[in-house]
Amino acid sequence: MWNVLMSFSGLVALIQLLFLPFFPESPPYLLLQKGDKAGCLKAMKQLWGEGNYHTEFDDMMKEKAVTKGTKIMNVLEVLKEPSVHPQLSTMLLLLLSLQLCGLSATANLQESIIPYVSLGVAISELISIIFCSSIIDRFGRRILLWGGYVLMALILVLLETSLLLSDQFLWLRYCSVILIFLFIIAYGIGP
Repeated sequence: MWNVLMSFSGLVALIQLLFLPFFPESPPYLLLQKGDKAGCLKAMKQLWGEGNYHTEFDDMMKEKAVTKGTKIMNVLEVLKEPSVHPQLSTMLLLLLSLQLCGLSATANLQESIIPYVSLGVAISELISIIFCSSIIDRFGRRILLWGGYVLMALILVLLETSLLLSDQFLWLRYCSVILIFLFIIAYGIGP
């Protein structure tokens, strides 16, 4: 019943993708990254309803003033910064715990290969985090969500097809593994 399980996650992603255009960008993103004060206030009203949001807006303006002279760090600079090591340790612990999720079993591979697939899953998660943290400021969260969901839907269709045909063509099992890696990267970049 793996096909039903994977189809369900694809259905949820499709529903989220359909509703995404009706939500505004994040107010802090609009103000801090884009410098769009009017768009920020409009997004606040759309998300939180009518009201007076001058306190929240002033807080974001103070944050913008504080971060104005702050240099945006790249991935290597973040890894060298001792103050973020606890957060990085927590993130790595979460990544390692995802190895128990069973994605490796979906490809119907020999048992001797599954540890390598699990290692590949962890590497895929790490690649997606590094890649996403490098491009999120450039493209914004909405574009990454759209792209991630579209890629996930496409990959799920290909994965479902390869799983259905894997008994007839044994090489499709390895394609399934590659598609699992790509799905994890698309999920990490988007949702």
